[in-house]
Amino acid sequence: MFRQETVTFVPAGRRRVELVVILGLLTAFAPLSIDMYLPAFPTLTTALETDATTVQLSLAAFFIAFAAGQILFGPLSDRFGRRAPLFFSLVLFSAASVGCAMAESIEALIGFRAAQGLGACAGGVISRAVVRDLFEKNEAARIFSALILVMGAAPMFAPLLGGQLLIWSDWRAIFWCLAAIGMVCLAAVIWRMPETQKTEHIQSLQLGRIMATYLRLLRDMRFLAYALIGGLSLGGMFAYIAGSPFVFINLFGFAPDVYALFFGLTAGGFVATAQVNGRLIPRFGPARLLSVGTAVFAVGSAALVVTASTGWGGVTGFVIPVVAAISALGLMLPNTSALALAPFPAVAGSASALLGAIQFTFAAIAAALMGAIHAESAVPVALMIAGGGVLAVGVRWGLARE
Repeated sequence: MFRQETVTFVPAGRRRVELVVILGLLTAFAPLSIDMYLPAFPTLTTALETDATTVQLSLAAFFIAFAAGQILFGPLSDRFGRRAPLFFSLVLFSAASVGCAMAESIEALIGFRAAQGLGACAGGVISRAVVRDLFEKNEAARIFSALILVMGAAPMFAPLLGGQLLIWSDWRAIFWCLAAIGMVCLAAVIWRMPETQKTEHIQSLQLGRIMATYLRLLRDMRFLAYALIGGLSLGGMFAYIAGSPFVFINLFGFAPDVYALFFGLTAGGFVATAQVNGRLIPRFGPARLLSVGTAVFAVGSAALVVTASTGWGGVTGFVIPVVAAISALGLMLPNTSALALAPFPAVAGSASALLGAIQFTFAAIAAALMGAIHAESAVPVALMIAGGGVLAVGVRWGLARE
């Protein structure tokens, strides 16, 4: 059951679409697990007789386990194949979601959220490894672009779904829903996803070899550069996600539903640009498109600093450059993943794990910094995004020359 004959063909047509949907859902576990229960924060403080700060620890526990677990699941997928670790992780995710739904104290919820984060992290790691197993660099970049179409919908619809569940039931229904999603994905992996790791690429689980693999990856300047570019751009996105409620609701005075429309505009731009990226790959290649995306990200974020500092253009002056900057990530994230993983077919799982851990660390740092800054204007958000843009340009032209 855990390992079946390795797939020896490149999926095409309907089978390819099916695989992209499955992999997209697996990579969407993080935004689903985070964004669906955010509307329930006020309810949780009352239901579990705690305070907002302690409820925030349940989110931090998920982040920490999600980041650390990637380093674990990478070597496991290189040793046991892609399917077996996914089986384990999806069962763990579903069981932990049930635990969250049945939690009677905030301490229990925090513990189950950590287990949920550990189960959720394997989806992204192994999905990237599967793409590397099946596709070469240019085609892999197109597949990563297609995954964003599925994954990118999660942050837009997850809060709406969580809010609707709160209307019809209580906060526990959110975690029952997540448990059901986990079991559906488990069934899809069992019945419709083949084993993609080649037998000759099986690696041992010796600690020395694992550490040597990670050190080799970190010493590879191109891998490190692409991981850093992806991390810096993702950090910019998470700075925007963390800071945008203050900007649109507190600063500009919009109602939460209007803010959701602005947030959806940037998310939609990111998803749409990723699809354009997929269509342009055959003509221009991932390296050139990455250069364009990095430049647009830097220019858009620099313009954002100017408009945020001067107040020029008001809401429009803020929205246009931020949409340009975040949309540029659709030209960056798929291509950084493809370019980083391309040279490492034998250790695709470990490479994917380290790539994800680096990128998610930048995202977590950016979100934490935005939470710690008591901003009185849009300038801190703009500076955080622009900092990522400027550094990404420096890395692109200083280390990642391809």
